Amino acid sequence: MKVLLAIARRIDAVNDTLGRWIAWLTLIMVLVTVIVVVLRYGFSIGFIWMQESVRFMHCFVFLLCAAYTLLHNGHVRVDIFYAKMNERGKARVDIVGTVLFLIPVCVAILIYSYDYVLNSWGVMEGSLEERGLHAVYLLKTCIWIFAISMIAQGVSRIVHCTALLLGDDSTRPTEEGEIF
Repeated sequence: MKVLLAIARRIDAVNDTLGRWIAWLTLIMVLVTVIVVVLRYGFSIGFIWMQESVRFMHCFVFLLCAAYTLLHNGHVRVDIFYAKMNERGKARVDIVGTVLFLIPVCVAILIYSYDYVLNSWGVMEGSLEERGLHAVYLLKTCIWIFAISMIAQGVSRIVHCTALLLGDDSTRPTEEGEIF
C-alpha cells in the first residue's frame, strides 16, 4: 500500500502543479478579453487571433484544471447524504462513484475522441479564419489530457480512500473541503 500511496501522491503533485500553473490563464484570459472589447468597441479594431486566443485559454483552463479541481474536492455534487457522512462513508461513496462513473466516462471520452483528435493532427488543423490561430489540433489534444489526468486522479482518489478505509492516518483530511 505504501508504493500505491507514493504513486497516488505523485499523481496529486502533478495535477496540483498543472492546475496551479494553468489557473493563471484565467487572469490572462480576462485581460485579453478586456483588450479585445476595448479595441473592438473603442477603436473599431479587431484581431481574430486575439479573440481565438481567449477561446483557447478558456479550453485550457477548464480541461486542464479539472483534475486539480477533483484533487481539491471542488466539483459540484448533490450533497443529500454525502455531507452528513463520516470520512469512511465518504471514502466508500468516492470509490464507488469513481469506479462506476468517473473512470468509465473518461475512458469513453478517450475512445470517442480518438479519431477526432488524430484526424486533427493528421491535417494539422488550423483556424477557419485566415488570421486565426493555426493550432486547433493542440486544442483538441486537451481532450485526451483531460481524460487521462481525470483517470489518473480518480485512481489516486481510489488509493487514498482505500488507505483511509484500511486505517492509514496519512490520508486524513488536511483542510476544510479537502479529502487528501
